[in-house]
Formats: sequence, structure tokens, C-alpha cells
Amino acid sequence: MNRLSFLALALLASTACAAPTQYMLEKKFALPGDGGWDCISVDSASHRLFISRGTHVQVMDVNTGQMVGDIPNTQGVHAIATVDRLGKGYITCGRDDSLLVFDLATLKETKRIKVGGRPDVIYFDQGTNRVFSFNAGSSDATAVDVDTDKVVGTVKLSGKPEFAISDGRGTIWVNLEDKSAIERFDARKLTTMGTWPLAPAEEPTGLGLDTRDHLLFSACANEMMAITDLRTGKVVATPKIGKGPDGAAFDNGMAFSPNGQDGTLSVLAKQDGTWAPVQTVTTQRGARTMAVDSRTHKIYLIAAQYEIPASGTAGRPRMIPGSATILVVSPVKR
Repeated sequence: MNRLSFLALALLASTACAAPTQYMLEKKFALPGDGGWDCISVDSASHRLFISRGTHVQVMDVNTGQMVGDIPNTQGVHAIATVDRLGKGYITCGRDDSLLVFDLATLKETKRIKVGGRPDVIYFDQGTNRVFSFNAGSSDATAVDVDTDKVVGTVKLSGKPEFAISDGRGTIWVNLEDKSAIERFDARKLTTMGTWPLAPAEEPTGLGLDTRDHLLFSACANEMMAITDLRTGKVVATPKIGKGPDGAAFDNGMAFSPNGQDGTLSVLAKQDGTWAPVQTVTTQRGARTMAVDSRTHKIYLIAAQYEIPASGTAGRPRMIPGSATILVVSPVKR
């Protein structure tokens, strides 16, 4: 064997055996104001984090942690999507069944669009140039053309939709929380293409996509990450995650689940042909939703401090006013 061949084999072996990237809780940014939250969203182009806070959306500079704006009158806000090409964003307002359209530069409202019942998650599909609101109250998805801000149709779904994702070529997948399944539909024709069961995983929320290996990652309530092969619709693995996830992502060759009940972030990677947990990052109780910056690979979560309930007291623990925090989890540089 010549020297070049030997070096090539050595490089291949070292790459195959390379350890997964490690992550660490790098810093925290205090958030002003009270109230709960739902989804958060990163706009990598403007270095901004959009944070849903019940009746308004806070906007943070991710480089400094400083608040740079606030979008009011978003009653029952759940999620935010941005369209950088057009300089606009969209917010689901669950209490009045609408999308609020805003200008990315000024953060001012420019329009309201009526959609289905109780819009929750939102997703911008670049392949069709449409933004989709996934409506929990009416179990459907409303498609809006982002050039005209006109509703172009509705897709009736088989259950209550949660997070959705697209391949950018006309197919969208969405988790059905109450059916423990994934539904796929044609984003152009607005027609369903059937459902795939996620058993033994139950109540999926967050969803990530690996376009290279054709895999979907559904974070589920029974402490499983259901991994589905897009080519067959079959669940190929169910590695363990933490308790209480309400988000998921695939980035940097790994899958992530933010576990609000545990106060952890599960990191999964494929090793020796098997998907498995490779790290559990301690975050903070309540950190159940997440957003990933595709440019820096940093992960953002939101959490708060909670009062200790009196002995025998039922119900959810109360959040301590003014204690909301953005957590920044970063890949460790080698």
C-alpha cells in the first residue's frame, strides 16, 4: 500500500470514529416582564430571537441579549415564522383565529389574516412560498401565499396538529399529537397523502428532519424520540429522551429534545449504526421549547423559576414573576 492510500484510510477511520460534538449551557439572558410562553424562533439573518409571551412577542438580539423590540396585540400567541426575502414575519394568534403579519425592520403590524380555529404552530415552506398555520381547534392547516398574503386553501388533517417540517420540494410532514402519528400532505395541491403511526411512541410534539438520511425525529410524551424513515413511513428507532418535551430539532448531524419536566436537553447521535442518547445537558425546569440558529448551531430555550407548592397543593406550580430566562446552549469548540 502506498503512502497516499494509507493516509486516506487513516483519515476515513478517524472520521468514522469521531466522537459526537458536545454541547454546554453557555449563558443565560434575563427576560423582562411576566407571563408564560410557547414557541421561540431564531432569525439567523438578523441575529434576532422572537419570543412568544401570551399577548405579545418580545424580540432579542442574540449577540447581546438585549431587547430590541416588542410586537403587541398577539392574543394567544403560539409561534412565529420569518420570511427574510420579503422582510416580513407571521405570528399565530390563537384567541382570534388569525395570523398577524409584521415588518421585520420596524416590527410593526401590517395585516391580519383570518385562518382556522386556534392556530398554534406555524411553518414557512420555501418550496411553495407559502406559510402554513396549523390549527389545533379545527384540525387543519391554512396555506397563505407570502407574496400576496392571501389564503390559498386549507388542508383537512386527521388529528390535532403540532410541529411541522418540509423537504423544500413540496411535501410537508406534521405530528398529530392526539393520534400519535405523522401526517404528510402535498404543499402545492393541499391534499393529504396519509398518516404513519408512531407506536410505540405517544403524543408527538417537536419535529426535526434529516434530509441526507431521510429521517424524521418526533419528540414524544412517553420519553421516546420516534425516528421515522421517510422512504417507508416506518419507525426505525425509539431512543430514550427526557420528560415533558414540546419541541425538537435536527442540526449538526444530531437530534435534540428539550425536556421541560426534567430540565434537560437530550442530544442523540448515530453511532455504530444505532441512534442513541450521547449527552444530557442540564438546562432548567420548564425549558420545553427550543430554537436552533442554523448559522452558529447554538440552541435557545426559555425557562423560569417556580414557586414551591405547599404540601398537598394540586395543580401546576406558579411561575415567579419576572424570572423568565433565555438559555443559550452551544457546541463546544475543540
